[in-house]
Amino acid sequence: MAKDFILPDIGEGIVECEVVEWLVKEGDSVSEDQPICDVMTDKALVQIPAVHDGVITKLYYQKGEIAKVHAPLFAMDVAGDSVNNEAVQEDVTTELQANTSSTDFLEEFILPDIGEGIVECEIVDWLVSEGEEIEEDQAVCDVMTDKALVQIPAKYTGTVQKLYYQKGEIAKVHSPLFQMTITGSAATPNVDINQAVVKAQTNAVVEKIAPVKTQQTARVINQKAVASPAVRRKARELDVDLTCVLGSGKNGRIYKQDIEEFVKGEVPNTIDTSLLNNNASQSTVQNQTQNQSGGTRAEPIKGIKAAMAKQMMASVSTIPHFTFSDEIDLTHLIALRSALKEQYKAQGIKLTMMPFFVKALSLAMKEFPILNSKVNDECSELTYFDDHNIGIAVDSKIGLLVPNIKSCQSKSIVDVANDLTRITHSAREGRVAPDDLKGGTISISNIGAIGGTIATPIINKPEVAIVALGKLQHLPRFDESGQVVSKAIMQVSWSGDHRVIDGGTIARFNNLWKSYLENPSAMMMAMS
Repeated sequence: MAKDFILPDIGEGIVECEVVEWLVKEGDSVSEDQPICDVMTDKALVQIPAVHDGVITKLYYQKGEIAKVHAPLFAMDVAGDSVNNEAVQEDVTTELQANTSSTDFLEEFILPDIGEGIVECEIVDWLVSEGEEIEEDQAVCDVMTDKALVQIPAKYTGTVQKLYYQKGEIAKVHSPLFQMTITGSAATPNVDINQAVVKAQTNAVVEKIAPVKTQQTARVINQKAVASPAVRRKARELDVDLTCVLGSGKNGRIYKQDIEEFVKGEVPNTIDTSLLNNNASQSTVQNQTQNQSGGTRAEPIKGIKAAMAKQMMASVSTIPHFTFSDEIDLTHLIALRSALKEQYKAQGIKLTMMPFFVKALSLAMKEFPILNSKVNDECSELTYFDDHNIGIAVDSKIGLLVPNIKSCQSKSIVDVANDLTRITHSAREGRVAPDDLKGGTISISNIGAIGGTIATPIINKPEVAIVALGKLQHLPRFDESGQVVSKAIMQVSWSGDHRVIDGGTIARFNNLWKSYLENPSAMMMAMS
């Protein structure tokens, strides 16, 4: 019986490798530990051995192709395995028939791909327990990748039999996450599980920023409403803000009856007090900590922070940075935005200063396309991008995220404002859609929103430039008549890749960008 050889982890962070040479061919007999092929990662040349005696039946890749970790590399007939496999299959079938009805069977939920290059994730919280009945699309657990917090939904309706990981443990992509019993009628899913994950995340993002039309006077009880997609659908149908609903489940989980009672103006009779107890115990721990001194505490760097550390190290160690600073007079732009803000607010559009910065940046890049490019590792080729995918650094609760607004060159300032509101809300909650994190071509860091005037930002590799915006200050400046007047001044700091950008280029580019921001009418004309 043919068995697939799954390419194992061959190095920390390695998700793919190049097949350099096959040392066997289809039909060859091989023995255990015999070298099968040489593969090249971005760190070393690795030789893959056989793990059984047998005959090679299929090679899944040609020489020079890219093989994926945790995917089949080759198939082989394992010696003496056919009889054993048949016996095992018969035993499994017998056991299932003895323990389940004719319409029920066990299903292993395999953790799907949850992001480009993601091979593992941390279990943040289980939203179900063993023995609990769950519905299709119901949220089962929250997992943390090195990019975002992702909620994993169920594929079927059934009963959870086994959870393979404890809270805080690391789960592997393409390995079982939990086991459940499902009925025969529920065995055909409506959508692919990868689509379900994306759908669940997209719904969560949309629900977070959707305007509430009713219950405006209701008090916010929980900033993060814990509820399944089915419950969220019911809340949308009834136009209920879930943050104002008191959940009767564990950790404040909201059920359909909680929404119904909320609409009727009633309060659930039974409320799980574990969350209140947790808060009380945390308070006790904090009081005890305040009374201690001289101790130390160590915690692992993981998730978004670990990814950021690797990305920043790769950037500063391979890109020669240089910094260029300037100041921009935003007096006229602030007046324009103030005149328009209330008008667009009535339409549900949040018009901040950032959409103007983004659009002006896109207009300037039309004249200086080298700012919208990337260079290969050997610095032998420069790739220019047609789309201006401008990233916005967001200080989220799980670490630094840089989602980007796609195709800014073809969008109006209002379109940019809407996209900006969407990605910043989802980033602050740590639930950014994977597509929003991919494909960025240049970045803006609004460090001035927190404080500070000058920065030396690190380039978001493989981009070639990044700008940091300082805080807005009202400072004295001389006008054309030599009189001292108050001006709205912002310091900006550029970091450029000195392999492809020189000081003259960044200065001329900044002057054009600055002219659009200091003279909004010129920016409007450039958009026509």
